[in-house]
Amino acid sequence: MTLSNEMSQAGKGAFAQAGDTRRSAGISRETVSTVAVAGLCVAMLLGARFISPALGSWSQVETVLVLGSFLVVLSFGQGLVILTGGLDLSLPALATLGGILATNWAGQSDPSAWYLLPAVLLVCAGVGLLSAAGIVWLRVPPFIMTLAMSIIVSSLLLGYTRGTPRGAAPEMALALMKGHVLGLPAPVVFLVAFILLGWLFQSRTVFGRYLYAIGTNVEAARIAGVPVTAMRILPYVISAVCAGFVGIMLVGYSNGATLRMGDSYLLPSVAAVVIGGSSILGGRGTFLGTVGGAILLTTLGTIISAIGLEFGLRTIIEGAIVLTALLLLRDELFQKLSALLR
Repeated sequence: MTLSNEMSQAGKGAFAQAGDTRRSAGISRETVSTVAVAGLCVAMLLGARFISPALGSWSQVETVLVLGSFLVVLSFGQGLVILTGGLDLSLPALATLGGILATNWAGQSDPSAWYLLPAVLLVCAGVGLLSAAGIVWLRVPPFIMTLAMSIIVSSLLLGYTRGTPRGAAPEMALALMKGHVLGLPAPVVFLVAFILLGWLFQSRTVFGRYLYAIGTNVEAARIAGVPVTAMRILPYVISAVCAGFVGIMLVGYSNGATLRMGDSYLLPSVAAVVIGGSSILGGRGTFLGTVGGAILLTTLGTIISAIGLEFGLRTIIEGAIVLTALLLLRDELFQKLSALLR
């Protein structure tokens, strides 16, 4: 057997091992995290009824799901980037870009021109591609590259709008965020469909397996034949498209765009992924866990707003939750728990 064949076999073995690790981790760690987060969400909603009878009702649950849909979509893209060991700090600027372009292109000229919305997403995808190019080919750290792209996009938007975004929400965005389907709010129906498609993409497709393999061991994935370059670029493009779509959703929800509309979603987009059981170093995590983290943070924010606490306190609590999640998800803790259960 030649040396190249031996390396190929070794790479395939490492790739298979990475896949097996993902499945076993899903049973021992990520499933536990997902169930724990879901249980905490239910407990918070039930406990909120002791604060106010209006909290914890079905209408309140619908409100949480509608508000949580923004963070779920945004965290899906962020989760894919983190899965490969990266980080996307340009999401707030891209969400703002999507919202402003939607109101200016579609909302101002022809609110029913739905075909202009894919053009908005295409522009956002182009920005994500530029970020990925700097990271993959120029080897700029993801933190620096996406932060620089965020500053560039924000500055361009400030000049483009002259400080005052204009235009109205496109009809398609209004229908998505304020319409009803079978008696349910359209955002809730959309959220369920998006969660299903996101879970299938990340957990049941070859692209998802490639991303797990790259996050686990880039060189092993390369030897196994994984198109590493393309798979490192793809998450940033998807993340940018998700952020642009969230901007369109926000426009439909609030019927307008602002220059700071995406700023409040940066920390929650990372927090939702980490709280859901994903490793910040890549190679581990599930989308269902991310969904649980997003809903948990939205529930927490809704309760804080309902009882009249300041926004700064919400940020402190979110930071404490992220720190707690990082401490609880350490391998040493799960090894001790496994040893106690034997």
